[in-house]
Formats: sequence, structure tokens, C-alpha cells
Amino acid sequence: MSGGPPGFVLGGTSSGVGKTVATLAIAKALEDAGYAVQPAKAGPDFIDPSHHEAVAGRPSRTLDLWLEGEDGLRRNYSRGEGDICVVEGVMGLYDGDGSSTAMVAETLELPVVLVVDAKAGMESVAATALGFREYADEIGRDVEVAGVVAQRAHGGRHEAGIHDALPKDLEYFGRIPPNSDLEIPDRHLGLHMGEEAPLPEEALSEAAETLEIDRLAAAASEATVPDAPLEESADVATRVAVASDAAFCFRYPATLERFRDRADVVTFSPVAGDPVPDCDGVYLPGGYPELHAAGLESSGTLEELGRLASEGLPVLGECGGLMAMSRSLTTADGDSHEMAAILPADVTMHDRYRALDHVELEAIDGTLTADAGERIRGHEFHYSSADVDADARFAFETVRGDGIDGDHDGLTEYDSLGTYTHVHAESGAFDRFLEQL
Repeated sequence: MSGGPPGFVLGGTSSGVGKTVATLAIAKALEDAGYAVQPAKAGPDFIDPSHHEAVAGRPSRTLDLWLEGEDGLRRNYSRGEGDICVVEGVMGLYDGDGSSTAMVAETLELPVVLVVDAKAGMESVAATALGFREYADEIGRDVEVAGVVAQRAHGGRHEAGIHDALPKDLEYFGRIPPNSDLEIPDRHLGLHMGEEAPLPEEALSEAAETLEIDRLAAAASEATVPDAPLEESADVATRVAVASDAAFCFRYPATLERFRDRADVVTFSPVAGDPVPDCDGVYLPGGYPELHAAGLESSGTLEELGRLASEGLPVLGECGGLMAMSRSLTTADGDSHEMAAILPADVTMHDRYRALDHVELEAIDGTLTADAGERIRGHEFHYSSADVDADARFAFETVRGDGIDGDHDGLTEYDSLGTYTHVHAESGAFDRFLEQL
């Protein structure tokens, strides 16, 4: 079984060091040099991958040990295509108890290219890289720091000072020049989606030109092969409708792959007012329903979905999907809009995030995504809260994470389920969902 394309992991010294910009510049440089790039992202992220896809032209793969387990992570990586995989890390290299960048690199046995902010340093860049390399031994992690990319580094004496200070066994992979155009504007839940705010082509090309692309390509190594391939499913006649538009845009490529492996998939746009397709079940992924609340209210699609759910059509919603399944959604400006009214809840947006964590849930009874007593893992990151009716029924107790009320997640009504938790296909939750249809 193939382990996927050779690759390397871009690890940062901290959050905000410029890993996304470095990833995009490296992908651009590799593509310009004739390599087909498979992008990937360590950690549960939907937004950075949209930028990856805009540059590399293929969906970015999510690599998270908490969500997928070791073999699931390797399987997900192995489904990548192209000549070289460029994996963008999450936070600092060693940060995160559930699935750090270092843990992902170790599981796949891929080398780490360290992104270091060199704005006000030269020899200190080498000292930082040495410290990150040696720290792996201190904590017992088998992580190879192969070299550095100097973020926000000038050329000339600045670049030469960084290069000359590095020991011979740490490669200098080039620099990203300081450029105000290489900034991605913030939005709650992360950054702007790639198709909404792509980096200027000229600035990205300029950054690509200052990278040592031959050295980077040579640094890529083969990943560990998964122990077991994904089990093949028997042919089924199930049809799943997936909401797909600007309001429902947070979904992993692996989720759609799993659906397509096991069912007929059709997409529709609630924002555009598409009718709900003839199907056996509906999946509402996360996204930004609050930015499109007025359009969702007036389109008629959610009203139709609410009626169909009341007649027994299973609807599965995650985060933004949960919000759309509620009775109402109140934006941060105080405007209230009617939603599908499938679930007995009213959702309100806030200025600060309400939950951010890896999550573990235990099913109280059998539900759309888990058997009674079964545990599933996912993640949550949301700026809204849900006010639920006193007699509302929850599908899960939260073992880790906040969920809806601190102790529970998964509102259930009719044959439908809405959670704040996002899960990956490797959790088995979507297999269970398809089996219920």
C-alpha cells in the first residue's frame, strides 16, 4: 500500500510566525518548478486549507491524531496525490496535548522545516533552530528538524548572517521577505477563506523566488505506510444531500470522500434557495450562517428542510449546521432571523469565541453518529451559544470539551442531530450516519 507522496512538515516556533504564508510561498515555488503539490494541514482547520487549495489546485488534507488516530492519520495522508506533500503545522511545533505538529511529523516520520521569525535576529535564528531540534530529545520525540525558513528576513547581510550561523547539519531553505501584502486579514473562527482573500499573486511570486526550492524538494521523505487500508464498503443505494455554499463551507475532503465511497452525493445551496434534493439524509457542515442569516431566512430552503425533518428525513448538522437547524439565529448586531426550527434552541452570536478545544463525546443512547455508550472524538471552535428548551434531548455527554451546555452536546429531535462538535471521517461517525439512512 502506498504511503502517499514524499513530504515535509512546516513547523513554527509559535502561532503567528507566518506558517501559512510560508506554506503558500513554498507551494507556489514548487508548482512553478514543475512539481505537483499536495497540501495538508496539521490540526482541525478549515480556513488555512482553503488557501492551500487556491494555490496548489487540490484539496488540502487534514492531519490530526486526536481526530483520526495514528493509522487513520496515515491513511488520510496516503490518499494524497502529487509529487510532494507540504504539511502546514499548527501553533508552535511542540504545542498541543491532543495532536501537536511534532506528533504529526513523528507519526508520519516526515522531516520538519522550522519557520522562524527573523525580523530582528540573525545568529539567534540558528540558536532557536538548535533549541527546537534538541528539545525533541529532551521530551523523547523522534522528530527531525532538518533546517529553517527565515520569515520576514531581508537579503544581503541579514540573510548571509542567518545562513552562516547555522550548523552544517541544519539546512538553510531560504527566506520570506517582509511584505505587508503577505498578510491574511483576521476573521472570527480564524482567517478569511482562500477564495475570498487570496494573497496578491505578485507578492506570493516574490516570496517564492527567495526560497531554496531544490533543497526543499530534496528534503521531502517518504511517509510511514498505514498498517491497514480503509475497509471497502458494499455498494449501497443511499443518497446524501450536502449543503455547500458560503454559509456551509467547513467540511473535510475526507468526509466527502467517505460519503462518495459509500453513497450517491448531491450538493445544494440553501443560500441560493435551492430546493432540498430528493435524498435519504442531509448533511449541514459548519461555516458562516450568521453572515448569510437574512438570505437563509428568506430563501425558503431551511423552511422546507424543517418540514422534511419533521416528516422523518434525517438531518445531521455540525456547528454552523446546528445553528441553521435551530429556531432562530441572532447575529452579533442583534438582528434575529428564523432558521429551520428542527431543534428546540435559539442561537446567539458573540464577539468572543465560546469554545475552542479537542472534544470527546459519549453517546447517551444510540444516535445518528454513534451507538449507545460509544465515544467519538472531534473538535469545537465557535462564537455562538445555544439557549435550549428545558425538555430538550441531548445525544451526548461531554467527556472533554464544552459542547452545548458544558456537560452535553448533540441536540436531537425527530431523526435529526445537531452538534457543536466537528468530526473527521476517520472517527467512524459518518459511517454510522450512512448506516442509519
